[in-house]
Amino acid sequence: MHGIIHSELKKYVETKYGSEVWEKLLSEVGLKHKIYLTVGTYPDEEAMTIVKTASESTNIPVDHILEDFGVFITPDLMKMYGSLIDPEWKSMEMLLHTEETIHRVVRMKNPGAKPPKLSFRKIGPNELCLSYASERQMSAVAKGIIKGVAKYYGEDAEIREFKKPDGSCEMTINIS
Repeated sequence: MHGIIHSELKKYVETKYGSEVWEKLLSEVGLKHKIYLTVGTYPDEEAMTIVKTASESTNIPVDHILEDFGVFITPDLMKMYGSLIDPEWKSMEMLLHTEETIHRVVRMKNPGAKPPKLSFRKIGPNELCLSYASERQMSAVAKGIIKGVAKYYGEDAEIREFKKPDGSCEMTINIS
């Protein structure tokens, strides 16, 4: 998994709960003193173990944490990949072009990152359908990022998610 996710997870936990909680989580999962760099690639299991441990200690479901994390990281992602984003875009265009702009660059620069495969299609004037596929099965992060993108552009996103047995999913997204 791309180091951005791990380093942003640290920032998320520290912002929401404090740096002592981050250190406690790392210690509980056997990663005491682990440092995550945005340019690195790290095992998926590390991030998921941290999230699952946080879920157990807070009684907040894993998908709720992952979705909130997705919303949280969006401003940093928009800043990080701002040079790839057309200033004329709003939420709809940003989402429609994510795969060919941002994910293409991520895959080229860091092959170990393996972002999810996103296939957006417009199904109405304010509505998109997303087909999400990733071996990580972290569609909740994508859902949060979609909400974060809408928030970034001063819009709202209503999302209906339909999970499939293979871990992929489809989402219907209404932007207003």
